[in-house]
Amino acid sequence: MEARAWLQLLQLASPALPVGGFSYSEGLEAAVDAGQVIDESSAQAWLLDQLRLTQARADFSVCAAAFEAWANADLTRITALNDWVLQTRESRELRLQAEQMGRSLAEWLRHKPDADAALLQALSALKPAPTWPVAFALAAQQTGAPLREALLAHAFAWAENMVAAAIKAVPLGQVAGQRMLHTLGEAIPAAVDGALALMDGDRQAFAPMLAILSAQHEAQYSRLFRS
Repeated sequence: MEARAWLQLLQLASPALPVGGFSYSEGLEAAVDAGQVIDESSAQAWLLDQLRLTQARADFSVCAAAFEAWANADLTRITALNDWVLQTRESRELRLQAEQMGRSLAEWLRHKPDADAALLQALSALKPAPTWPVAFALAAQQTGAPLREALLAHAFAWAENMVAAAIKAVPLGQVAGQRMLHTLGEAIPAAVDGALALMDGDRQAFAPMLAILSAQHEAQYSRLFRS
């Protein structure tokens, strides 16, 4: 892969990308409040489960399918994938996160000098909003990177944001955070490969405890993260 593509993927995976991912905990803060996550070990176990049971089976798979659909300018499939994300978000805050981050990435792409104007217009036209995995797929596809590498970047961006959330919410030290990020990094390739192997009918978003905690987080009395 060309250096330019690698560097653009690093930019997309960076916490500095202005999409607001750092402001969400995806139920983790509620798990801390409920006493289900109390230390480094339980936080790591929580995030590994989330990686394998929700991200790999849902968002990573959607991102992979959308990457190929954008490459083929298949806007019918893009709309169907975007609708699937919106319809399978199990709490209001998870849906708002997908919409807000998708809109923010679309806006960032609008200011990118080499963005494909026609595809960007199609992204922005998705109703009620472009979702995060669909928007990321377009941004990654525009770098010229291969699909698997693009999906690895998408996965690492999620992992880094969630480890940062754990450091603040549990709380944990920076070294503990780096240990967790290393462990997640070792698990990400298999999760990505699993997502790439999924057919449309195998994709799923079913995590009852995560949904319950996310819904509880919306009304949590004291919190650091957005709802």
